[in-house]
This record gives sequence, C-alpha cells and structure tokens, in this order.
Amino acid sequence: MTSKREKSLRNCFVSLPKVGCISNVLLASALVGLLLGCASRPTNVLLPVADTSPSSSKVEMLVATTRSRSSNPAQMYTGERGLAPSFAEITVSIPPASVRKVGEVAWPKKLPSNPATDFAVVRAQELTLQTAKGWLSASVRKSPDHSVLVFIHGFNNRFEDSVYRFAQIAKDTDTQSVPILVTWPSRGSALAYGYDRESTNYTRNALELLFQYLARDPEIKEVSILAHSMGNWLALEGLRQMAIRNGGLPAKFKNVMLAAPDVDVDVFRTQIADMGKQHPQFTLFVSQDDRALKVSRRVWGDIPRLGSIDPEQAPYKEELASNNITVIDLTKVKSGDPLHHGKFASSPQVVQLIGARMAGGQTLTDNRIGLGDTIIHATTGVAAAAGSAAGLVIAAPVAAVDQNSRENLGNHIGAMTGSQTSRKSSAGKDCAVSSPTIKDCKK
Repeated sequence: MTSKREKSLRNCFVSLPKVGCISNVLLASALVGLLLGCASRPTNVLLPVADTSPSSSKVEMLVATTRSRSSNPAQMYTGERGLAPSFAEITVSIPPASVRKVGEVAWPKKLPSNPATDFAVVRAQELTLQTAKGWLSASVRKSPDHSVLVFIHGFNNRFEDSVYRFAQIAKDTDTQSVPILVTWPSRGSALAYGYDRESTNYTRNALELLFQYLARDPEIKEVSILAHSMGNWLALEGLRQMAIRNGGLPAKFKNVMLAAPDVDVDVFRTQIADMGKQHPQFTLFVSQDDRALKVSRRVWGDIPRLGSIDPEQAPYKEELASNNITVIDLTKVKSGDPLHHGKFASSPQVVQLIGARMAGGQTLTDNRIGLGDTIIHATTGVAAAAGSAAGLVIAAPVAAVDQNSRENLGNHIGAMTGSQTSRKSSAGKDCAVSSPTIKDCKK
C-alpha cells in the first residue's frame, strides 16, 4: 500500500521535467525542500478589493523598486530588472487578531481576498518620483516622531511576498514610523540565487539615492532600517557607498537591524570599517540553527555567514563589542519557520520586541532586552554572507516549498541539464516519480 506521504511526494515531483539521474546530491537536496510541504497559495493577489471589514487594520506603505512593471495589475511588478526605479503606494488590510496570530501572514486561500480573514490589498497606485515625494512628506508629517522604517527583503521573494511580509511586520511591531518597502528584482525562484544576488548589486545605486534623499529631507527626523537575508547585503552596500561618498553617515540613521544576514563575515568586516566609527546602532539577529545559512556556508567555501555565528565565541565577541554591535541570539526561539531563517518576523516575541524598542525611541542596545531564557543578549559582533553559482543546485531546493518555487525548480533543473521537457510532461515520472530510490533511476 502506498502511504499518503508517498502519494504527496509523488504529486510534488510530477511537475518536474525528466532530467535523467541528475545527481545524488541534487535529488537529495531537492527532496529536503519538497518534504517541507506541497502547500500552494494563490499568486497575483495585489488587485485591490473593496474594504469590507471595519475590524481589519490598515498598513499604508511607500514602495521603491528596481523591478520592471508588469502588464498584470494583480502582479504590479515582475522579478525582472527595470530600467529605472519605480514607486507606488499600497494599502494592505490585515484581518483582526481573532483570525490571525502575531507573526503570520494570512495568505488568501482563494481569490478575491476576503479582508475579514485574509491579507488583502485595498489600494494600489503607481507614483511618479514627485508624487512619491509628496506622499512621503504628507505621511511623515502625520507620524508622531517624524520617522521612517525602511524594509529590504531577502532572496526568493516575489513582489507580493515582500509587500505582505512588510505589512505583517509593520502591523505586528505596531510601528509609528512611515513604512518604506525597498524591493529589488528577485525572480521568486529557489534556483535563481545568482540572478537574485546580482540584482542586489544592480539596486545599490538606487538604494543609496533613496538614503541620500531621506538624509536631506528636513521633515524626516529618524531613519530605521530592517533587512533580511540577502537584503542585508544590499542594505550594507548602500550604507557603505553613502558613507564613502559623504565622509560618514548622517546622525538621523539611528537603527539598522540585520536579520539572518546572508553576508560573508569577512566582507562585513570591511563594510563596517568603510562606514567609519560613527555608524548607526547595528543590531544583529542570529540563529545557529538557521538551515538556509548552513547550506549557504557550504556553497561559499565554508566561510561563516553573519546570521549564524556564535556571538559568544572568539573572534566574534571581541570584534562585535569593539564596533558596538548588539547581538540577539534567537537560536532557542521557536517559530513556525521550518528553515529557522525568518524568526525575526515569524516569532511573536521577537517581532513585538522590535516594535516595543522602536516605539520607545530606544536602540536595541538596551540591557533590559530579553525573552526569558530564550534570547541571549550580548554586545558582540560580526558578519556572514551567502551565495554561489556552484552551490545553487544544492542550496536552492531547500527554499522550494511553495508552488511557484517548485515550478521554477523544475524549469531550472531542465535548463541546467539541457532538458527541454515541460514540467507537466509525464516523461518526468521515470526518474523523479516512479523510482522509489535514486539507484533505480535510469541513466
């Protein structure tokens, strides 16, 4: 008898193209990702719906992106690179606490989204540069402390992923700062690591221009930055460029929060040095059980990743202390993230901790930070990174847990092996489905 789990795995594999016996490593790593689940969710969820839920909260954000525009209004922006930065304003409706836990994004199970139970876009409007400046000025004037929060997402994020995740963070932290989403061209594919990494480099100049504008705007009194995963590379590079150009960073850049940074430790040392001693207060969120960064470390020649270091070990403790970098160790914190890579946003305690400190006007260096025995607060520090073309094949499948990524996984495997077979072809069953073990795979 075939178990339900076996049937589920076969259904997951059936969309992959026939590739022969790719390699034991590739299939094994792909299996790891697929074992995490076959759940899918609707795509193209950004078409505005009527605001029919008075009990739902609203998060209004400014979007600055280097993605190319989509002809589909429900998608807005693609994963390809635009010729110039684009801007938009988006309002996301978030259902009440009775139907959603802190740290969760309530993705719609079907379309159109229901604001009473789902995250739903109730307004989406593209802006020119001038109208974007006007939107920002008007919003900052309404902010109690005239502050902004810039969020930079990580690897394997579609546009809608970044919008909904930032809306969740803004809501759950209860931030009073004006939300600014910086979203760069990610194809939302587990095997597009190289493309995504180069897209962060493609976006560096645009991000620096945004930082320069925020620094010059006299109405903005404080800038906080929150970056995740590969987005940390972009954030650090943007700050580094600005510091080199201006001879330092402005005092209004108060907090920079680095969550699970996919950054090379050695590179981070040079980035911090280039910013000078008067850099913002950096807070580093690490987790030594981060599965994504463990794979990334193998990909990049066994160089430690900043987001998975042990902050109590040398040389990190001394280096972080000398640079006044706060570390919050989330290794023992539980969350719903199977990869342990997004604890900063999915753990209710952590996301509320961030919000409480921001709302109180405190940096995260406050010695009172603590979540019982689960968070170790230390003033220590360093860095970590991620990525490599060779490791693409090994690392990417770990992230292939949604329908879009699984489909792209099949396409990329086919491209790398020269297979032109469609992912819907039954020919793919020979190796990926019908063979219970790798050794049975026909060459």
